[in-house]
Amino acid sequence: MSAIKCHNIVSHSRPTLVVDFGAQYAQLIARRVREAQVYSEVVPHTTPVEEILARQPAAIVLSGGPASVYVQGAPRVDPALFEAGVPVLGICYGFQAMADALGGTVQQTGTREYGRTDLQVLDGGGVLHRELPARGPVWMSHGDAVTAAPGGFMVTARSAGAPVAAFEDTGRRLAGVQYHPEVMHSPHGQEVLRRFLHEVAGIRPSWTTANVIDETVAAIQAQTQGSRLVCGLSGGVDSAVAAALVHRAVGDALTCVFVDHGLLRSGERAQVERDYVAATGVKLVTIDARERFLSALAGVADPELKRKIIGREFIRVFEAAARDLQAEAGRHGQEIRFLVQGTLYPDVVESGGGSGTANIKSHHNVGGLPEDLRFELVEPLRALFKDEVRRVGLELGLPETIVHRQPFPGPGLAIRIIGSVTAARLETLRAADAIAREELSAAGMDRDIWQCPVVLLADVHSVGVQGDGRTYGHPVVLRPVSSEDAMTADWSRVPYDVLARISGRITNEVPEINRVVLDVTSKPPGTIEWE
Repeated sequence: MSAIKCHNIVSHSRPTLVVDFGAQYAQLIARRVREAQVYSEVVPHTTPVEEILARQPAAIVLSGGPASVYVQGAPRVDPALFEAGVPVLGICYGFQAMADALGGTVQQTGTREYGRTDLQVLDGGGVLHRELPARGPVWMSHGDAVTAAPGGFMVTARSAGAPVAAFEDTGRRLAGVQYHPEVMHSPHGQEVLRRFLHEVAGIRPSWTTANVIDETVAAIQAQTQGSRLVCGLSGGVDSAVAAALVHRAVGDALTCVFVDHGLLRSGERAQVERDYVAATGVKLVTIDARERFLSALAGVADPELKRKIIGREFIRVFEAAARDLQAEAGRHGQEIRFLVQGTLYPDVVESGGGSGTANIKSHHNVGGLPEDLRFELVEPLRALFKDEVRRVGLELGLPETIVHRQPFPGPGLAIRIIGSVTAARLETLRAADAIAREELSAAGMDRDIWQCPVVLLADVHSVGVQGDGRTYGHPVVLRPVSSEDAMTADWSRVPYDVLARISGRITNEVPEINRVVLDVTSKPPGTIEWE
């Protein structure tokens, strides 16, 4: 029997469904739909049309994808989808699949379009493109094109490689575009999506932060019904907002456990114990396990082994804390029934879930608990993307330093040390990391940079000159990156004067470091973390 039972927290009866045809942007489409204040979910293209329609969707968006509609085995759209009276928008491959299913023509024109492309609006632009520039840039990514629209559709745009770049049949509430309106490289794309959702589909914009909080609090209360809960608080934004939401719903029935494993950045324990508790009033138990984790990691340089050790030790520490809390509750005739976890919607999609699948992530989400610690799972953020989580956090009154905290790996600084982990190396990296964060904040770059890992090359010695002497210190790597979804990222162009201040301070203030280098690799091919 599983030690964890999972429930959905927020259920929306009529979502807008994004049908994923293998596009890299399917989740981004869902986010953009939500930015238009319409709730959305992603479903795979293999979902039978009967199952899609059984969800009673308010609208359907067909995503892009890498296939060609005329190739054997390519994903198809069941024409029955368009006979159900549900508004449908096709994007890129979804646009072509829609045209094909409805009797239009899709073929190679000999002109492929990738990246920035000039779009020409035709015949007033219909609903989606009316009063937009007659010519303007959009983001294309296609080798095939719709060359003839299905019967009943008005062609509203074209490009050099796509004779039919947009069409719509407002009577049937069907529309499509060849380009990607969801990416920022299509300047008017969000307006096009908004018009489809609000004007073509007629959906009322009601997906707001206040509504999310109210619905989630009510759902938590209905699920827990006065029982006690425990939450593993990591200090990151996900667990912080999840705990704050649950606390809003159940008050002192929630106890948070914060495990200080000694792998945190400078000031993070104090931030949780002081700022977070002051903002929420949550009951917090702090476990000081620094020596335990250092002992377990002694001499270990392999990054995967580090992760396994940290995950194992975290579960053991949390398990002991949970037993103590359970015993205390028992003395008062109570029981802790629920475990709070900060699972986000991308975690659900990427794990193949979406209908109650428990997705136990890294160690601070405390999966793998023993059988005699049976908790039901409360996941208040299960329907949300990261940007929505941050908005909820601010609405709940959490400090900006927590809500806009840079993402930080569960295993902490241990995987930003290339080599074995020691107390001295942790202090060295902690000091360098604090300097980098201070200078980036002072330069007003906190919102421009998604995160800036500082990596200590502990097994590498670099020749330097400090004072009048020759030194053999360690290099550190700055890895500033910008990203919308963490799936792809680009290195951030930090001004030279900011980099100079960071480098000067680190090499002057951290004696063990005599060289600072900059990682200018995008993702892909490089990952965010080095280990």
